Amino acid sequence: MGNTNINWFSLSDKAIISMIGSYVKQQRLLQNKTQAKVAELAGINRWTMSQIENGEPISLNSLIQILRALNLLDILDIFKAEKVISPLELAKLEKQKRQRASKDQNDNTQIESEW
Repeated sequence: MGNTNINWFSLSDKAIISMIGSYVKQQRLLQNKTQAKVAELAGINRWTMSQIENGEPISLNSLIQILRALNLLDILDIFKAEKVISPLELAKLEKQKRQRASKDQNDNTQIESEW
């Protein structure tokens, strides 16, 4: 496994685009697909595939189409916004939980003994 501690802030936009392109190319080759095949699956032209793999910028829409064609959309999970509950709010919710069950007022059934 390569260096996973990349300081993204120290990289230029061009360097980040180049890294994305390298990742796309690596994944395409691992799947044994040609640029033309991925482009066809993605609904883009091969030139666009060549552009990203050579570190040139492409549209976000094209990148999503490429990731979909390579079955890699799960890498976008990092962008999922989740609601964060503060510790104070969590404590309030815990306090509101029921502590006991109450007797059902409509429960008129009596347990019959077999004796």
